[in-house]
Amino acid sequence: MPLHHRTCTLCEAMCGLTLEVEGETVTSLRGDREDPFSRGFLCPKATALPDVHADPDRLRHPVRRTSSGWARVSWREALDETAERLAGIQESAGRDAVAVYLGNPSVHNWGTVLAGVPLVKALGTRNRYSATSVDQLPHHLAALLMFGHQLLLPIPDVDRTDFLLLLGANPVVSNGSLMTAPGMPLRLKALRARGGRLVVVDPRRTETAELADVHHFIRPGSDALLLLALLHTLFAEGRVAPGRLAGFSDGLEQVERMVREFPPEGVAGATGIAPESIRSLARGFASAPRAVAYGRVGLSTQEFGGLCQWLLNVLNAVTGNLDRPGGAMFTRPAFDVLRGGLAGRGHFRRRRSRVRGLPEFSGEYPVAALAEEILTPGPGRITGLLTIAGNPVLSTPNGARLERALASLDFMAAVDFYVNETTRHAHLILPPTSPLEHDHYDVVFHLLAVRNTAKYSPALFAPATDARHDWEIFHALSARLAGRGRLGWLRRAGRTLVLSLATPRRLLDLGLRLGPHGRGSERRLTLRALEAAPHGIDLGPLEPCLPGRLFTPGRRIQLAPPELVEDVARLRERLLGPGAVAADGWLQLVGRRQLRSNNSWMHNSQRLVKGPERCTLLMHPGDASARGLRSGQLVRVESRVGSIPIPLEVSEEMMPGTVSIPHGWGHGRPGVQTRVAAAHPGVSINDLTDDQAVDALTGGAAFSGIPVRVVA
Repeated sequence: MPLHHRTCTLCEAMCGLTLEVEGETVTSLRGDREDPFSRGFLCPKATALPDVHADPDRLRHPVRRTSSGWARVSWREALDETAERLAGIQESAGRDAVAVYLGNPSVHNWGTVLAGVPLVKALGTRNRYSATSVDQLPHHLAALLMFGHQLLLPIPDVDRTDFLLLLGANPVVSNGSLMTAPGMPLRLKALRARGGRLVVVDPRRTETAELADVHHFIRPGSDALLLLALLHTLFAEGRVAPGRLAGFSDGLEQVERMVREFPPEGVAGATGIAPESIRSLARGFASAPRAVAYGRVGLSTQEFGGLCQWLLNVLNAVTGNLDRPGGAMFTRPAFDVLRGGLAGRGHFRRRRSRVRGLPEFSGEYPVAALAEEILTPGPGRITGLLTIAGNPVLSTPNGARLERALASLDFMAAVDFYVNETTRHAHLILPPTSPLEHDHYDVVFHLLAVRNTAKYSPALFAPATDARHDWEIFHALSARLAGRGRLGWLRRAGRTLVLSLATPRRLLDLGLRLGPHGRGSERRLTLRALEAAPHGIDLGPLEPCLPGRLFTPGRRIQLAPPELVEDVARLRERLLGPGAVAADGWLQLVGRRQLRSNNSWMHNSQRLVKGPERCTLLMHPGDASARGLRSGQLVRVESRVGSIPIPLEVSEEMMPGTVSIPHGWGHGRPGVQTRVAAAHPGVSINDLTDDQAVDALTGGAAFSGIPVRVVA
């Protein structure tokens, strides 16, 4: 039986797969030992790829919502009606009356990455939203203001570092996030085996913390104070040593003045970390031959997420650990979207949302504003919506309010292959092919990888004759909008020319030829060369590339961008001011990720949801005892915006005063057509999170640290 080799597309890790197929069935799936990046590692999620392909609940043709249920319609009818309804709303109420939302799975599909954004631009609306503002927006803001490009993200060189500091990150479960690194458990064990140190800072003793040399509990939302105190210690003790970075960096003196106000003693009460522990951590980090600090969701999804990601970059820079082996480095992917013009550098605060005045970032408003922009009357109100591979009812704050908003829309269309908690409100659903029915290249995750590699995956199964790839759906909608006179540039270019040049394969081959490993290099990499290397090609470790890769004026690192420096005053007032102490009886809610889950779209695979109940509330024994609660008991969690029932799991892994609920659950809504998920519904943490709680700097959702009460 022939073997097939692909990349798993269910999370960021890019694990290589070896599959055996009989007819239309995958009979065997295992890790590809010859993949130069993953080396045979595979996490449990990969087993769901065949499940998604064969899922009887997966839509395989367009459907329209009717009073008696979902009815099949032809592609021509579905595409015509979608374009006509969206364009009609814009013609009668203005272009911003239609909104677009792109979900997390978009970046796992190169067809959506390369063709979805042009469709969004074609609609011409300013009401653009995505999962970015509930996940990673602070990373992009820090990259834009410090390095000149929103996608120039520093990646921890975990395989060569001697000291890895992780804040609000659990890569043993995530396999890295904005740090593509398959086999993180093995990489972390290798770090310690070579004498390196792993330090984890998190309100929960996570799976990663269990492998660490040291774990520090920290109060949710106070990480920026810890980072400021670490920097204070480095400056106060003369441990700042930026090395060669000093020659092309601005703002070091301003950073030094700023951190003087944050000695370890001044932040210990707010963070819950003792002053001497803070000093010891700073000294250990600065004295390591090669060190790197990395923070992820726990830092990004809080009230001071923008400050956190900036200060992490500053910590790496002032210790000389930015752009050097073993520190925080930058990739040179074979398909380099930064240099190819496919990704703009980004911009910030060019305008603000209509209702609350939240800032836009690179043309997108924070999704925390979406519900109010639908529900609030007045000029510019959203009455039409297109969602692409997203389930914001379960993945964005105050999902119950967004549900009410979606039900009020004049028209909604979705590009998705499930009737889920969000798409059940759509008038039309246009399903793309499954991940195994189209070819694939990781445009985004090669940009975030801890090693430079390249791999192309051909389709495993031929799609049905009446199926459409996502990029074909987007092209078809764009062409119909052009026919209505909406897209003069497309009409002038001609449909045949645009569609033939814009296929993902053509763009990939062109990008590879123009990339750093393409025709101007010794390797001369092309798509044909990738097709001849089914396991992928190793392009070597990350290499220093600054200042040449910077996009700032004069190619200089900006250590103290004014927008970020100014926000420190808000942090000081909020966490160190007189009103900083939480009211008695309130606990701080944080989320958590699970190894057999990735947001809301992995729960319709029986093999990923089987076993003990996983949607539980974790609580420290002291907090449970004080409330007369016991493990296994059904409790009610209440926040400002809602309440949910959930089984209690008492655990020492939680910091006192904090509780945790996993994200992605809540499949008990009526009308959802995912039978396995509905049989394991759990509850949605985003029925508790608050759409009014945002990082005032970025507008990003502040999920971490939501105040809640827990009762029997």
